[in-house]
Amino acid sequence: MSTHFRKLALIGIGLIGSSIALAAKRQGLVEVISIATRRQETLDEARELSLGDIYTLDAAEAVRGADLVIVCAPVGAYADLAETIAPALEPGAILSDVGSVKEYVTKVIGPLVPPGVHFIPGHPLAGTEHSGPAAGFAELFAGRWCVLTPGPEVPETAVNKLVAFWQALGSNVECMDAAHHDMVLAITSHVPHLIAYNIVGTVADLEADTKSEVIKFSASGFRDFTRIAASDPVMWRDVFLTNRDAVLEMLGRFNEDLSRLQRAVRTGDGPALEAMFTRTRAIRRSIINAGQETAAADFGRPHENPPAPETPVVRDHGGGDDA
Repeated sequence: MSTHFRKLALIGIGLIGSSIALAAKRQGLVEVISIATRRQETLDEARELSLGDIYTLDAAEAVRGADLVIVCAPVGAYADLAETIAPALEPGAILSDVGSVKEYVTKVIGPLVPPGVHFIPGHPLAGTEHSGPAAGFAELFAGRWCVLTPGPEVPETAVNKLVAFWQALGSNVECMDAAHHDMVLAITSHVPHLIAYNIVGTVADLEADTKSEVIKFSASGFRDFTRIAASDPVMWRDVFLTNRDAVLEMLGRFNEDLSRLQRAVRTGDGPALEAMFTRTRAIRRSIINAGQETAAADFGRPHENPPAPETPVVRDHGGGDDA
């Protein structure tokens, strides 16, 4: 299956879009990369980084003649973008996206897709807490999953070509139903982010003295929450607004489990606590065994070698062996 495209149009050029551009260039998957974004300063930054070949503020202009279009903007902007680019989409082109929700994307973009254009929603499960064109790197997708949610009307040849494209970027690829994707991601990504935002927000509301001590003495647990909570606020606002039902369902289950844990702490039920912690520890091991995390100490964070201790200076006081 060929992974080559004549023209790739990226609508939005943040962490994911810039990483796609860098990886596609490195692998020789496209001849021309066209980049569109709504802000001139972002477009200028993408140009300075040489992420593409064509730069424009006009999304419709960017997709003209493209045989692969990937929308990399916040999900809340999809409806307006779809209306803008639909008349300019090339017959036979593949239209995809990188949004963290899929049912909403299918609902707002699907009806606007012209006949002959193959709409295959997608979600690369990769990212960092950083954003913007300069945050991207070609290795972002290596060993990570990309989920595609094509409808039954999409030709198998188009699906296979997009699968091959993502595999060439380094991803493992799986196709699934959009509703199933949204439920799975609600618990693996969306609810954890909501919890992280809430815990860090609680610290922000503490009195100044206590807050400064929490920050000063942050242990690894809270430190990791702050990393998650540093993610793009616009993107995550849109995720929670567009995957509301699945997030609320998983939050309900989480609250039920939290209530049981709260009761065990209050009543001093040590066996119940240990049983819970033993069961959840196994989940961590299964994630490592699945190749989605490292077993290295401290989550594989790089550490500088500590400075070598100074060699004690032995002074000669002229006392021979007894000195």
